[in-house]
Amino acid sequence: MLGECGMQERDRRGLRKYAVTLCKEMVVDELFIQSLQTDDILTDSMAESILAEPTSHKRSWRLLSLLPKRGPRAFSSFCSALRDTEQQHLCALLTESPERDGERQRYVDSPLPLPTQEGMVPAKRARTQESMEMCLDADSPITSSVLPCTPDFYLKHCQQSYSMVSSPRGLALVISNVSFDPCAAPDLDSRKGGEVDEEVLRKVFTELDYIVTVRRDLTAQGMRECIEQFGRRQQHQTVSSCVVCLLSHGVEGAIYGTDGQLLELDWVFEAFDNAHCPLLQNKPKMFFIQACRGEEMDCGVEQSDGPERTQSPGCEQRDAGREGEGDGDTRQMEERGRLRVKLPQRSDMICGFASLKGVCVCANVCCLFMM
Repeated sequence: MLGECGMQERDRRGLRKYAVTLCKEMVVDELFIQSLQTDDILTDSMAESILAEPTSHKRSWRLLSLLPKRGPRAFSSFCSALRDTEQQHLCALLTESPERDGERQRYVDSPLPLPTQEGMVPAKRARTQESMEMCLDADSPITSSVLPCTPDFYLKHCQQSYSMVSSPRGLALVISNVSFDPCAAPDLDSRKGGEVDEEVLRKVFTELDYIVTVRRDLTAQGMRECIEQFGRRQQHQTVSSCVVCLLSHGVEGAIYGTDGQLLELDWVFEAFDNAHCPLLQNKPKMFFIQACRGEEMDCGVEQSDGPERTQSPGCEQRDAGREGEGDGDTRQMEERGRLRVKLPQRSDMICGFASLKGVCVCANVCCLFMM
């Protein structure tokens, strides 16, 4: 019999029974933990200890080991957090009776898995085959389609790729401005559907094993402070990459805060360059900007029928024949003994924009341009 402050026995048995499945498929991120903190199920120190775990499997394991001791409301709050973070299938697994669904019988009793089982877990969660075009449609269900590359592709490109071996892969920051101050920014309408983009990004990067931080509706100064704090996080030193996603209204070279003030994108890139963020030197830094870049409207066109579009030649083809240009200058510099290696101010950066320069994209148009 549990103590007065413990979880009910039937709920405790459910967590124990499906612990392996939960650890394999559950996404435990900051949004999930905040939901449990709001219900006073987890203390701040508990939340920090969970999020400090280096892998998704270990975060799930620590959470499941704490829940049975957090009172009779812990189970219902846990199920509510699963529903709030689009993990209804796991909520149904815990709450639906096996007698009413014979398929549930395939799960076997198991104690809470030990952290040492991490290497035995093949995947975080079930993958879906739906295309990302459907995922980014605000009228479609939020699903992510993250598939591993083929062995042939890996062997062909591994020597030219970044080392992405850390777990987690990196830290990701998503700033999403949806509602704007009607007094300070009367010309900026609410970004309907912004919540969908925000949730898709959170789920995709979580599935890619990033620790995702989501911040909503910040002023220009609030965005600046949030980005500065994110860039100073010491965990950048031990991970392989970094992602920053900014979703708001914008103009060419800047995005709006909820107060109608602009944050210059050049300042954002500078905050993560080799001089200002040395912990991310020689690591890929990815920026995704979902914002207009001008006043010219682009509402899209109907796609014409016919064969698949031709593929543009890659950078390797366009630059063919240029190898060797400047080799003489390089040799001269080496002969002069100038062999000191220095990094450029900005390197290892890629930025994806949702529109071309000078264009304002309608909400139902999705495109990505790497600059």
